Amino acid sequence: MAVIKSEIEIAEKKAGGKGKISIERVLTAKELGEGAQMFAKVTIPKGASIGKHQHVGTTETYHILEGIAKYTDNDEVYEVKAGETTFCADGDFHGIENAGENDLVFMALILKC
Repeated sequence: MAVIKSEIEIAEKKAGGKGKISIERVLTAKELGEGAQMFAKVTIPKGASIGKHQHVGTTETYHILEGIAKYTDNDEVYEVKAGETTFCADGDFHGIENAGENDLVFMALILKC
């Protein structure tokens, strides 16, 4: 059994978003191998966001664990909450903003195409 120590990054204005967010990388590049770029637990506090950005050569999935978000999928905006999952396909744009009073917490998985 391998125990992996997660790496935590504090990012400010991620992809042109607002405020600071926490990205806890659950697996390192060694464990991810060639097919994945990131598997992380992301925490976005009230008033913060990840700006709208494009995925090229990758896809990204968010699985919401806690909180409520405004999720941008290309030009559409949806409300997502705990238990729901979003998917950004290769070539598409997405962004996410905390729309609640408490932290927004989700798992993020970026896979290479």
